[in-house]
Amino acid sequence: MKRTTLALLASTALMATPTLAEELAIVGSWSNLPLYQDFETPFWTEKLPELTDGEFTAQLTSFDQMGIAGSDVYRMLGDGVFDVGATVADYTVGDAPELEGLDVPLVATTPAQAQAMVEAARPMVDDIMRDRFGAEVLGIAPYPPQVVFCKGEVASLADLEGKKVRGSGRMTTKFLEALGAEGINIAFSEVPGSLERGVIDCAVTGAGSGYSAGWWEVSDTLMTIPLGGWDAVVIAMNADRFDGFSEDQRATLKSAVAEGLEAPAWAAAEGGLDNDIACLTGTGDCASGEAASMTLVEPSEADVETAREILTSEVLPDWAERAGGDWATRWNETVGQAVGVTIQ
Repeated sequence: MKRTTLALLASTALMATPTLAEELAIVGSWSNLPLYQDFETPFWTEKLPELTDGEFTAQLTSFDQMGIAGSDVYRMLGDGVFDVGATVADYTVGDAPELEGLDVPLVATTPAQAQAMVEAARPMVDDIMRDRFGAEVLGIAPYPPQVVFCKGEVASLADLEGKKVRGSGRMTTKFLEALGAEGINIAFSEVPGSLERGVIDCAVTGAGSGYSAGWWEVSDTLMTIPLGGWDAVVIAMNADRFDGFSEDQRATLKSAVAEGLEAPAWAAAEGGLDNDIACLTGTGDCASGEAASMTLVEPSEADVETAREILTSEVLPDWAERAGGDWATRWNETVGQAVGVTIQ
């Protein structure tokens, strides 16, 4: 009787013991930009335990705080150095050129269009991340549309001819070269100094990112044509770690990322460009801080037509050749249909 009672007590104690949370090591995107500060940080440190009923917790840092390049994040993720990594997809196209098809410049001018493009590309991205990096996609979040900051006066796309311009990705650089500009590869953090010293004349990044990083202090003109797309950030998990979870755990984690990180980031993109432009130019109310006084240059119809022609005749065919395989066909059937563009 005594042994039976002790056995029952032990069994009851085991049943009452809560399941230990799965702690994830997270490496996020640029630590000084709004995506990390306003969305990644609160999600991983606060919302994740709430949305998963304590099943998951996380330790968060960013790749720049770790001292690693954005282009190394997915490679290190696949090696199991950390559990989850987030970086701009365009940073990693040296390893996976087909990943450029996620964020094609000039085709999405609104957050709704950009999100539709990303959702159309998602099945391709899922395959690419598994095959190239041994990683499972958890979510895709946007930076703001990638616009052009220039030192000096620039009135149209034609004025970029002969200028040295920092691009935000391989497709952007190809487009700049087609315009007659010189595409320069410079890290985001090095741009302000390069503009100030005249190493480059212009640089492409998100309007909000440029505002947060102080690019307005060393440039004069803001051209709002989305020359570099939206710099989509892919949030992915080491595939072995992900596959080791139960089916319910995998579903719970993906649902949490979709609800707590992806959705708020996309919602904030709506109207975000207007605020960023106001902050950079002083035209309108700036909710983010002190407004600068850059000159605003909006694209003309001629600029848009020129951009589309270069995109379809040079940029996308060049990508299709580099990506190889059936990626052009898959892109036409998914992203191309969503944005109304076909690779010939």
